[in-house]
Amino acid sequence: MARREDPDRISLPQGALELLILRVLAREASHGYAISREVHRLSEEALGVEEGSLYPALHRMERRGWVSAEWGISGTGRRAKVYRLTDEGTERLKRERRAWERMTGAVGRVLEGRPEGA
Repeated sequence: MARREDPDRISLPQGALELLILRVLAREASHGYAISREVHRLSEEALGVEEGSLYPALHRMERRGWVSAEWGISGTGRRAKVYRLTDEGTERLKRERRAWERMTGAVGRVLEGRPEGA
């Protein structure tokens, strides 16, 4: 069955999902579903993170040393992998956030038709 696209849903650019995950984990350790819910909540329901994207991203980030994971118990009492930001992940978040702010500022200037400082 084909999924209908939600016209109000925003597609994430390459690399943005990892940035959002790092930001959520900077607040507190969480399991995957809670990360997805928090991105949805903080974006005022504009962003949705699908399991098919979330878990591969978390596994990549774990391999890169940005997050660590251990088994724990979720708020519903189920066994769940809980992810935490590592020191390396904290540094990565800082770098990626600065890069994101530069990129979105540049895109905004192009859309407005004005160079910086004008």
